[in-house]
Amino acid sequence: MLHCRATRRMTLSLIAIASTLALAAPLAVAQTPPGVLAVGQVAEPKSLDPHAVTAANDFRIVMNIYDGLVRYADGTLEVEPALAESWEVSEDGLTYTFKLREGISFHDGTPFNAEAVVFNFDRMLDEEHPYYDTGPFPLSFFFSSVADVEAVDETTVTFTLSEPYAPFLSNLAYATGLIVSPSAVEEHGQDFGRNPAGTGPYKFEEWQSNSRVVVTRNENYWDGTPGLEAVVFRPLTDANTRVSEMLAGGIDLMVEIPPDNVPTFDGNGFQLHEQSGPHLWFLILNTKEGPMADKRVRQAVNYAIDKQSLVENVLQGTAEVAAGPTPPAFAWAYNESLQPYPHDPERARALIAEAGAEGAEITFFVTEGGSGMLDPIPMGTAIQADLAEVGLDVKIETYEWNTFLAEVNPGLEGKADMAEMAWMTNDPDTLPYLALRTEAWPDAGGFNSGYYSNPIVDEILEKARLSTSQEERASLYKEMQAIVQDDAPWAFVANWKQNAATTDMVEGFKLQPSFFLLLKDVTKG
Repeated sequence: MLHCRATRRMTLSLIAIASTLALAAPLAVAQTPPGVLAVGQVAEPKSLDPHAVTAANDFRIVMNIYDGLVRYADGTLEVEPALAESWEVSEDGLTYTFKLREGISFHDGTPFNAEAVVFNFDRMLDEEHPYYDTGPFPLSFFFSSVADVEAVDETTVTFTLSEPYAPFLSNLAYATGLIVSPSAVEEHGQDFGRNPAGTGPYKFEEWQSNSRVVVTRNENYWDGTPGLEAVVFRPLTDANTRVSEMLAGGIDLMVEIPPDNVPTFDGNGFQLHEQSGPHLWFLILNTKEGPMADKRVRQAVNYAIDKQSLVENVLQGTAEVAAGPTPPAFAWAYNESLQPYPHDPERARALIAEAGAEGAEITFFVTEGGSGMLDPIPMGTAIQADLAEVGLDVKIETYEWNTFLAEVNPGLEGKADMAEMAWMTNDPDTLPYLALRTEAWPDAGGFNSGYYSNPIVDEILEKARLSTSQEERASLYKEMQAIVQDDAPWAFVANWKQNAATTDMVEGFKLQPSFFLLLKDVTKG
């Protein structure tokens, strides 16, 4: 017991030193202590409740505090066991039975078992559950096909689906499928997101708003002792500040390197990391009202934006031009026959004239920075100029990331004509199902903030998620992509190859195609 207390005191001292050095870093070169990793995040987290968040920025923290029943195998989007050591699926695809690992405890000392799993999913899905109001749970859509979750015994849990659902296991591996401590939820209620407890490799220590989130090593982690004493996640919204902090020694790892600075971290005491993944940077267009309600204007926007110039000059070749709503990283479901909208200002002007929208005033929501947003202010400014060239009067409104989400996610009606957005997804079902279906309009709890509606697309997406044949799913997704590209509810801009930088003191780090930041096997000398 004395040893444990001494170790904890030492760890907290290291965290205090790391935080002090990090805050002082812009003034002088400093090194954070060995065993303590300081991470430069792109924004302040919204919450540390994995069921309540949607942004990769938050996922990068929560994936280190919690585990799911399953997880993505290293370097892939293939599912492997985690808290569940095995599972069986019935022939009709309606019943999933998981055998749980024994002897695992949550960070608060309470046992992980089948009842805890039931609590987690009932909390998200059952409006009558006593802790349902600790939400909202925006990605509970992932589990809308779950009809019942039953604890068969202490280490066996069964999910019964109302209909076959192909992405079910993949969604369980996503952040929304992470398992939280029921006791911690019961204790903290609405404040659980600031007092998290899971079973993951690192335990929550503190959250100082707009300064840092600190997690410390879980010495009893079921999958082996983590390599770091502690991790300090620092919200550094301004990309140039992240670069300065990295160069000054205030952080050891930074994500989303500004394109101009990528060469800076390729050597010279740093390691550059790159990894392709399923990412889409796009503009949500308000199809419900205003100029964008006319398909011709939406197509004109796609023709007007010089996406190749954005990719080459603003993003410095760190992305490729996007052709439609599905990232090419989903090779099996990607429609390779689709070509991106070409840059054709003349065609754009003709469509705008045909729609009677010359000189239309456009309100454009831009964010200062956020997960996967790719230089949002320079991108927004360049897009504004491209649209001005074809006769659209674009006014930009800029917001901090979490404020931006609070404006955009409830819908653009009455507020804006278009907004920047980026998604990193785990399955070709995810983004279109959550953001393109009619039933995913914001008032129904989805992320279709531009109010796009096409009954054929709705039908295709419902059919694709019910199919257990990957070949059939692929055909349906490819058909959907062609329709959506023509309807142009979004301006399809870029698919990004994610990047990060570490100092040479950091070992064992790698980026994942899931865009998660997994730090369990990272060490720092």
